Amino acid sequence: MLMVRPASVAGRFYPGDPILLGREVDRLLSGVVVPPEDPMPKALIVPHAGYAYSGPVAASGYARFMRAGGTLKRVVLLGPSHHAAFQGMALPESDAFETPLGIVEIDLEALALIPRVRRSEAIHRPEHSLEVHLPFLQRVAPKAKLVPLAVGEATPFQVAEVVEALWGGSETVIVVSSDLSHYLPYRECRAMDEETARQILRMDTALAHECACGATPVAGFLEAAKRKRLHPLLLDLRNSGDTAGGQEEVVGYGAFAFFETGTGHP
Repeated sequence: MLMVRPASVAGRFYPGDPILLGREVDRLLSGVVVPPEDPMPKALIVPHAGYAYSGPVAASGYARFMRAGGTLKRVVLLGPSHHAAFQGMALPESDAFETPLGIVEIDLEALALIPRVRRSEAIHRPEHSLEVHLPFLQRVAPKAKLVPLAVGEATPFQVAEVVEALWGGSETVIVVSSDLSHYLPYRECRAMDEETARQILRMDTALAHECACGATPVAGFLEAAKRKRLHPLLLDLRNSGDTAGGQEEVVGYGAFAFFETGTGHP
């Protein structure tokens, strides 16, 4: 019998009703136009706020996975821990995660590939930075199993070691969860996020947490991406003042895709 982590933020960050959630995810994905000549990315960096705020930005990344159909078998999902302080990275003790759209199984075979990572249900149970991505993944990669990693205090090299161990081939993709700046006035947010985007595009791992709440998993992924010679592309850069909020204090969101050499992306 599967040990299942129940949805923690359904009805708050995204619709709790399965019909409404499915319609919302489909609406967000259908609003993205992907150039037909663009290849499938190996990895994404996408935001994790409520869908009203960051959903369109996240969808600009996930729409890139739709052409893979049922070929994706594993999604390595990394996000920051908002509720627990700990050293290193943590996997859940659960065998599956639940959303209103159903169950996403953990890739138990992949766990044997990961060096020195603890398992903790207490860290994962309240965490939204991973959960909010699951309904998108259930639409674009319905056959894929999940490797969900909450990232605490770690160096880019420690995170990169785990990412590289799970790299796989075309059946595996990597998703890194991070919002950008928090609670700045609109113009200040735009300026800071534009600089952060430039930093990510040049694969600079010296990211500050005031620039990206997922700075640690992003930096670790970028270290692995440099070693693997991935090519980055900025897909979208907006904030809550552009999507569903006022402009006095806003939160920034960016979506980035990363392509392997030889896929046709410059």
